[in-house]
Amino acid sequence: MLTIKTEEEIEIIKHSSLLVGETLAEVARYLKPGVSTATLDKVAETYIRDHGAVPGFKGYRGFPATLCVSVNDEVVHGIPGKREIREGDIVSVDCGVLKNGFYGDSAYTFGIAPVKENYIKLMHITRESLLRGISRAVAGNRTGDIGSEIQQFTESHGFSVVRVLVGHGLGRKLHEEPEVPNFGQRGEGVLLRERMVICIEPMINFGKKGVTQDRDGWTIRTKDRLPSAHFEHVVVIRKQQAEVLSSFDEIEKAINAINNDHIWLNN
Repeated sequence: MLTIKTEEEIEIIKHSSLLVGETLAEVARYLKPGVSTATLDKVAETYIRDHGAVPGFKGYRGFPATLCVSVNDEVVHGIPGKREIREGDIVSVDCGVLKNGFYGDSAYTFGIAPVKENYIKLMHITRESLLRGISRAVAGNRTGDIGSEIQQFTESHGFSVVRVLVGHGLGRKLHEEPEVPNFGQRGEGVLLRERMVICIEPMINFGKKGVTQDRDGWTIRTKDRLPSAHFEHVVVIRKQQAEVLSSFDEIEKAINAINNDHIWLNN
């Protein structure tokens, strides 16, 4: 069932979503070659709990961790573990929190220097496609307007849109209606109404769109084993322009202040 949020609920979702951005900024401070993905996960869980919230992903449908850390050809849902980050990796980190009864959810892809130029382009185009999708997230449009904008932009640059994974509504549940595909036709899909809260999250592959699932039951990776990038914002539908409730600002401040020598800044 589609839910229209009150302004009070939207404010709580905003606080939860901003906490996700702050958590990802904390992760960025530790993200460097040699660090394990399990260490990043511990950093995130500690930060979330120290700020009066609980990890939104841990235990969700059996997922065992706070973060989804997906490296290179892993699209999403990578389970943190012993794997160590290496130079040249692109690392997508997805995080959710639950605070005061409402979820926040956001994702950011980091490039561990030195990053290949064509992979930098993948990250840049993926992030730009998110912003272009958000530009279509206004009352009276449909989910297909968002997806079409993302698809046309990314495919015009030679990249591919993952079809089996989509964005979603957000609120008291981590995944609510409507589904928000990153592909589609203008004028089709669910009608966007004021004060709907949705997550827009393009997952864009360097190569072909096909994906497979690992035996762990979670990790999704590209079928051709080429890299993928993932960015996600929480937005509320308004009349003239979507309001973005999440933020990358703290992440990029952290990269500039601490990790500027080994993380490529995607802005």
